[in-house]
Amino acid sequence: MLVLASASPRRHELLTQAGFTFEIHPAHIPEDPHPGEDPIAYVTRLARQKAEAVFAKLSGTYPDLTVLGADTTVTLDNHILGKPENEEDAARMLRLLSGRTHLVITGVAVITASHTEVAADVTAVQFLTLSEKEIRDYIATGEPSDKAGAYAIQGHAARWIPRIEGCYFNVVGLPISLVATLLQSLQ
Repeated sequence: MLVLASASPRRHELLTQAGFTFEIHPAHIPEDPHPGEDPIAYVTRLARQKAEAVFAKLSGTYPDLTVLGADTTVTLDNHILGKPENEEDAARMLRLLSGRTHLVITGVAVITASHTEVAADVTAVQFLTLSEKEIRDYIATGEPSDKAGAYAIQGHAARWIPRIEGCYFNVVGLPISLVATLLQSLQ
């Protein structure tokens, strides 16, 4: 039994598109980075904590339980840009990303009764230069509100991204090929 430890509709959609059968049991853990924490260490720690929390909660219910946890962040100059707190924060993040290349990092953890696998995927994303009007109009769509870095590559922001280097699905929120590889390694 595969369980996704996330309420993310994007992760649900990606796993479904890839043909996985699973249940959803979101983990509720604090997602604040530790002082000075490296972005890769941050997302892998959160992915593992999410998977561990759900595994501990459900392990008595499912004897063949496998839990998948994931966390995605955007980094620029090694600074973590999480989900914006409000519209002003979203505008700040979009101004930082404007005209620059940043990294999207997703940590993935897969846990069974006998194994734990943790990994991360990194994708470089290039942004065009954004005008203040484009930033205001984009924020007005509501799309940035629950997205790391205040944008969704699969949404309106796609028009500002001429190039990525790495896994597109990682930028959406779940590097499917990495997940499939980790799940296969546990069989």
